[in-house]
Amino acid sequence: MATIDIAQPVAQPAAAPAVPASGWGNSAPLGLAGFAVTTFMLSMVNAKLVNAGVEPVVFGVALMFGGIAQVIAGAIQFRSGNTFTGVLFTGFGAFWLSLYAIAEFFLKDVPAAQVGHSLGLFLYGFGLFAAWLWLASFRSNVVVVTAVGLLVATLFVLGAGNYSGSGFTVEVGGYMGLVVAFMAAYLSCAELCEASYKRSVLPLWSLAKH
Repeated sequence: MATIDIAQPVAQPAAAPAVPASGWGNSAPLGLAGFAVTTFMLSMVNAKLVNAGVEPVVFGVALMFGGIAQVIAGAIQFRSGNTFTGVLFTGFGAFWLSLYAIAEFFLKDVPAAQVGHSLGLFLYGFGLFAAWLWLASFRSNVVVVTAVGLLVATLFVLGAGNYSGSGFTVEVGGYMGLVVAFMAAYLSCAELCEASYKRSVLPLWSLAKH
């Protein structure tokens, strides 16, 4: 009489560690760091806490860290499906690249009497851009909403100071920019710590609907 073999279960290989669906890490800490560091450096100049003679170094950082690195971070955010942060980082990476190009290549062609008006127009334009980012930020968290709202105010104050030629107004905008830089640094650190420790370390107070 034929025997019936009962097949033994085959051992399954251990499951591989979970990988994000996009295959990419979170680039937000990089984008926020690029914005924070460059904003801090330029705001120190605007607030007259350091001599304006250091501006060439600031523009070098604006090109590489505030500009190129932030655009890369924004592209990764788009790749990961995060439209808001993709627009935020790519847009403000372009802001720093534009400021570098203006300072290095184009401002010399502007009549001296119109330099302030030109910079004011530039800052007003990005102030408007930041304003509609702020309107879209209310499903993120309290720190982002506060930081982007203050960024809007800072850009308009700096725009007004440059447009009118008021050094005092630019100085006030510089101090406001330092607060914005601190908030961006806080956000960067919070997201980086969360990625490292796999849990929330610094509170952000989410506004997302669950």
